[in-house]
Amino acid sequence: MTPSSDLSAGEPLLLLSNTARRQVQFWLAGSMLAISVLVLVLIAPYAGHSLTNLVVVLPAYAAAVLVIELVTSTLLLALFYVQRSRAILVLAAGYLFSGTLVAPWVLTFPGVFSSLGIDEGIQSAAAFAALKRLGFPLFILAYAVLPDRQLARRWVTFWITAAVASVLAFIAMASWLILADDSGLRLSSAFMTDAFTPGLLWRAIPALAIALYLAGIVALAARRRTILDLWLVVVLGTLLIEIIQISYLGAGVRMSLGWWAGRLYGLISASIILVVMLSETIAVYARLSRATAAERRARQNRLTAMEALSATIAHEVNQPLGSMVTNANAGLRWLDKPQPALDEARAAMRRIVEEGHRANKVVSSIRTMFMKGTRERTPLDLNLLIEQVVKQAGPEARLGHGAVTLDLDCQAPFVIGNAIQLQQVVANLIDNALEAMRPVPARQRRLRIATRASEHNEVVVSIEDTGPGLDPATLDRIFEPFFTTKADGMGMGLMFCRSTIEAHGGRLWTSPHTPQGAVFAFSLPTTLQSLMAQEDSA
Repeated sequence: MTPSSDLSAGEPLLLLSNTARRQVQFWLAGSMLAISVLVLVLIAPYAGHSLTNLVVVLPAYAAAVLVIELVTSTLLLALFYVQRSRAILVLAAGYLFSGTLVAPWVLTFPGVFSSLGIDEGIQSAAAFAALKRLGFPLFILAYAVLPDRQLARRWVTFWITAAVASVLAFIAMASWLILADDSGLRLSSAFMTDAFTPGLLWRAIPALAIALYLAGIVALAARRRTILDLWLVVVLGTLLIEIIQISYLGAGVRMSLGWWAGRLYGLISASIILVVMLSETIAVYARLSRATAAERRARQNRLTAMEALSATIAHEVNQPLGSMVTNANAGLRWLDKPQPALDEARAAMRRIVEEGHRANKVVSSIRTMFMKGTRERTPLDLNLLIEQVVKQAGPEARLGHGAVTLDLDCQAPFVIGNAIQLQQVVANLIDNALEAMRPVPARQRRLRIATRASEHNEVVVSIEDTGPGLDPATLDRIFEPFFTTKADGMGMGLMFCRSTIEAHGGRLWTSPHTPQGAVFAFSLPTTLQSLMAQEDSA
């Protein structure tokens, strides 16, 4: 099995241990180390001051470190469960090792739990501290030098159990050896000369620890620079400052200001990876939440688009279907006469065929509008297109005794567009104008359709009516899908018109008509402007 054989075939998982560090994190880590060094310099002159009265705080400090490092180990084990990297497993074991050792260290610390009858002398706590201080950087070194290979998924649970059991067994054995009176480790008697002063052997521990910390920093720097690697460098850096505070500035004397400052650095060091993992987890959840919301919106948009497409087709096909029904009824009446008028019936049948082809073109045009890719567009004379729509729609008959005026600019240049789509736009706007003028007395009905060439290399088409006009309260919504003021309307006509005009590079707007009524106008780029746009895009 290859290391990634059971992962998805898509992009690799973005985890803390394989995500490259970001510049902001680099500066944040550098700032944290710089502040730590500054605090070290500021405390240095006072590091030898004794603070023995703070011994009661030690159990709280130990409990905090214990909880933090055990939680960090648990999160790293969870990361190993996902990634199955041996290096991550070793690092998790290191945090488990370091956190677990805090318990015997604080229990054997002189004077902390003496009231409970727990007092193992002055050497045991120092021995546990030395084991923790030298053991933890060895785990980080192992993490840094181990090849980043994945273990088989079926053995993940076994490796986690084995790592946890091995660490706990080692600590239990070490604790038994340190605490046993007859252990034979008499070197431990050299750790401390009294409850507060370090002995000869302890003075060698800081130098070894510093060497291990520096070796770990070098190994991490030579390793690939991930987020986890970057912050482990900060961990070792704060531990380095801790050992300098405790063993050199504080002269290794317990309960001095330098000793307590070092403990504070130790607490910060223990918390770094936990804070980073929690912050990255929150960031991942935030990105997941945004992605989920975006997917939900995209799904809703697709559903809305499908609904809009269906409603648009129904809206646009309704006109030729209505004409087909009207012509079919007329044909039947011509055939039902005592002497059937075959010529009239034949003409009605031809109109039905023409409307059937028109419906097919409408469906094809709408489908093309919603499809990505090339749209069939040719140079068009808008004046001729409008005359055809007016002739086909027969607005004079539906307008009653009103007047229809065509004010077409014969000098207007051609535009580039899809004839079927633009015919539907003009037909929709004319139908809306006629519908709006129904409540108006017949003698006041005026429909004016005009074209003009603008100075911006555009042709402007305006359709003016003398109806009651538009309600200012709904003016901002009239182009929204499914919004309508008609009792039997679907609210798709104007949405279709705007979408079509904008797809042609134009715009559609409305304005009041003086003295009454409304004006719907749209502009389309001329062939010259279209050619210039194509040359610019090329």
